[in-house]
Amino acid sequence: MSSPSPDQFAAAYAAWSRMLLGDTAAKLGSAGALPDPAEMMKRCVEGMAGDSGQWLELNSRFYRQQLELWQAYVGAAQDAPKPAPPQDRRFRAPEWQEPYFSYLANAYLLSARWLEETAAAAKLEGQARQKLQFYTRQMIDALSPANFPWTNPEAIRLAAATDGESLNRGLKNLAADIEKGGVTMTDEAAFEVGRNLAVTPGAVVFENDFMQLIQYAPLTATVFERPLLIVPPCINKYYILDLQPENSFVHHAVEQGHTVFMLSWRNMPPEMGTATWDDYLQQGVMQALAVASDICGGAQVNALGFCVGGTLLACALAVLRARGENPAASLTLLTTMLDFSDTGELSVFVDEAYVAARESEFAGGGLLRGRELALTFASLRANDLIWPYVVNNYLKGHTPPPFDLLYWNSDGANLPGAMYCQYIRQTYLENRLREPGALEMCGTPLDLGRVDMPVYVLAAREDHIVPWRTAYGSAALLGGPRQFVLAASGHIAGVINPPAAGKRSHWVGSDLPPEAEAWLARAESRSGSWWPHWAAWLAGFGGAKARASSAPGNARHPPGEAAPGRYVRERLP
Repeated sequence: MSSPSPDQFAAAYAAWSRMLLGDTAAKLGSAGALPDPAEMMKRCVEGMAGDSGQWLELNSRFYRQQLELWQAYVGAAQDAPKPAPPQDRRFRAPEWQEPYFSYLANAYLLSARWLEETAAAAKLEGQARQKLQFYTRQMIDALSPANFPWTNPEAIRLAAATDGESLNRGLKNLAADIEKGGVTMTDEAAFEVGRNLAVTPGAVVFENDFMQLIQYAPLTATVFERPLLIVPPCINKYYILDLQPENSFVHHAVEQGHTVFMLSWRNMPPEMGTATWDDYLQQGVMQALAVASDICGGAQVNALGFCVGGTLLACALAVLRARGENPAASLTLLTTMLDFSDTGELSVFVDEAYVAARESEFAGGGLLRGRELALTFASLRANDLIWPYVVNNYLKGHTPPPFDLLYWNSDGANLPGAMYCQYIRQTYLENRLREPGALEMCGTPLDLGRVDMPVYVLAAREDHIVPWRTAYGSAALLGGPRQFVLAASGHIAGVINPPAAGKRSHWVGSDLPPEAEAWLARAESRSGSWWPHWAAWLAGFGGAKARASSAPGNARHPPGEAAPGRYVRERLP
């Protein structure tokens, strides 16, 4: 059997890549962010062809293993032992142990390993190598026999047992998702914002075109004099921090005696498409800082930012410190990047050609749809966030179980195109936040070293959006005393980990050596949630205790509609 030519291999690769990514691949490819997959794979194979020994060894081993696998099923006696069932979770059901389907699964896994080794051996460097590996993983995930009705024995057996009703339900699920424009990951009828999500009592005490500011009602007789202002990411809804009472970070903070304010970003309508990064700083973060301080008698606040909310918050504080203002007694950053030296696999999507194309697209305004961002993030973990739902919803006709975190994940927010382009150019592409004076924001040269209040930095060890070593390096840009904590799990599950659940662990270290791995080697591992550790740290900056106010707001900022407010309920296309 002869090896495929580079052209043949590349053509097959391109077909599968386009099938998987569809319009997204076309948009990214036309912008230059993801080169044509056929050309990229051709470069890969041609590069390996220069090392004929390696190319021959890799392919010979692959064909030998496939032949041995085939002979194990059809060439041996019927009672001879067959290869062990794959341990991959996609093939653990008893149906996959039947010889034909066991062979399909094992053959697929051999092919997947061959593709991975082919990509790893490519003579490519830097971002080109990252793009190749990303495309390779996307194709491997898409090609799984579990993803097709005629090669998934679980789906076949269920269809037979239900006289085809499972397939009928699956087609209805598929049609509904096509109309919705996204894969359903949870039973969305089980949740409603304001009914069983985002139910911590409070009221809106300020609003403008960019945000509503919520003040939560106290749960203790006395409260710290300094309030806690939370700045969530603007690319998602704030209620990831206020899901249900048992896993609400907001509820937990209020129980600790803090007067908590939450900035609820607006889901931007088309007329806000020209808003800028500076607008988000001035009309969002800085305005929220001023209002929270005014309501609490002019006191400094303790400020917390999550993900890009933390990036916005750090920038706003740097601008204010440069102006001689000192609004925050402490800063907490949860899974936040300030130094974008290593952005993980998200760097696959951002290069000069892509950014320039989006800048041209949004030159006259327009919105970056939350749906596009959601697909981007989901593609980084396709075997967790795409294909399991394709199999269960469409091939088996199941309705996914209710899961509050996944409901939130599907409830995205639109961003102004102008603001988005500024953000990705200044951070992901050019990484200029880390350079003192390299950027000007709100008419002020930016220097993160001016952010000199004590800071608590939390990263998540398995975070695929903000790599934990990048968050560690970002802390070094700030000028104040730093406490770094590493949580187990990923970008969301590492943060939303209530103590009562008794799950996961975290690492705490007292010193901050230059290298992240050196910090981890000396850090203390502790079981359970990081929330109590943070609460003890924050209490040191709360100030004196005073009797809790019986009403939110003040004369200048009277309470309006009840929490969670109307901005967070808006679901725009």
